[in-house]
Amino acid sequence: MIVRHFLQWVRTANAGDRADATSALARAFLYSDLSEADRDAAEGALVMLLDDPSPLVRQTMADVFAGCDVAPPTIIHALAYDHAEIATPVLQRSPLLFDADLVEIVATGEPERQTAIAARMHLPCSVSAAIAEVGGAEACLVLLENHRAEIVPFSIERVVERFGHLAAIRDALLERDDLTASARQALVVKLSQTLANFVASREWLSEDRAQRMAYEACEKATVALAADTPEGEVRPLVRHLRESGQLTAGLILRSLLSGHVELFEDALAELADVPLRRVVGIVHDGRGSGFRALYDKAGLPASVFPAFREAVEAMHDDGFVVEPGAASRLKRRIVERVLTRCEDETPEEIAPLLTLLRRYAAEAAREEARLFCDDLVANDWTEPEAEWESAAA
Repeated sequence: MIVRHFLQWVRTANAGDRADATSALARAFLYSDLSEADRDAAEGALVMLLDDPSPLVRQTMADVFAGCDVAPPTIIHALAYDHAEIATPVLQRSPLLFDADLVEIVATGEPERQTAIAARMHLPCSVSAAIAEVGGAEACLVLLENHRAEIVPFSIERVVERFGHLAAIRDALLERDDLTASARQALVVKLSQTLANFVASREWLSEDRAQRMAYEACEKATVALAADTPEGEVRPLVRHLRESGQLTAGLILRSLLSGHVELFEDALAELADVPLRRVVGIVHDGRGSGFRALYDKAGLPASVFPAFREAVEAMHDDGFVVEPGAASRLKRRIVERVLTRCEDETPEEIAPLLTLLRRYAAEAAREEARLFCDDLVANDWTEPEAEWESAAA
């Protein structure tokens, strides 16, 4: 009887009154002790109101039913596909939407809906994967900031690949504890490329020089990242570098000249398809037997072999103990020894190698000088002011 009167009245009421009455009817459906007949009638009336021309009426239903697990499923699904502002509370909170429903809605490509779904509590990995694959930048950012969302490493890597150049997403990614070394390295590449493009567009540097500096900075950061990667997790990073075309002879040589032998050994094992234990045995063999065969099997350029040979011999002479300093810092003594030995050979085919080694030597000398000056200032900063005045006089 009450529902019948409601239906008669609602035909002539204005939009605001209809919205208020709809809210009251929806709450009565959820919380009042209605008879089965009245409950069925109320649900029928609410379903009819889905066709109300005023969005206020449907918005009211969305607000009331959004977080309720006993709401009519028909209404929930209809509201989920309504206008984005009406659908948002339902997409964010309704427990009646299945994972397949959410994936389908994400696939529509509407940013507002994607963002609403990305903010859901306890978001399953299948929906997170859909957002990472086709969601917009804002939805991916909300997903990364949703600490109750289940996100597998592959989905994180897709976000890095698609939006790693955006500062907000990059910052959100770097704050995550579950970010793999491969994903971090990919972010380094994105950042270095963004900076290179920015500098070149401002004409602060030529495009070629900006790209070269970015490439070298990326190599240096990659070696440092590998050094900070826990033992046993370097191999996935090496595999990522190989798949992305970054596992070059220059990067491997830089890692060795920086004293990071683990990256060097894992790279050889990956390229040569040889067990790591065997590679370690060959590299640490003081006689050097088998190293050339391993090097050739890895497919590295023959012209660069002299540098690797001399670097490994330098490691043997020092017992694989390298100079102190940051993991990404080239070790000047080793670089200069390798350069001197390679200069003695002087075949024309290693001319590019000599150019690279001279650049490494200059970089190592500058970094060593910077460290020396930093230590000097740190140790002598408390020198009495009178001595400075005396020296000036």
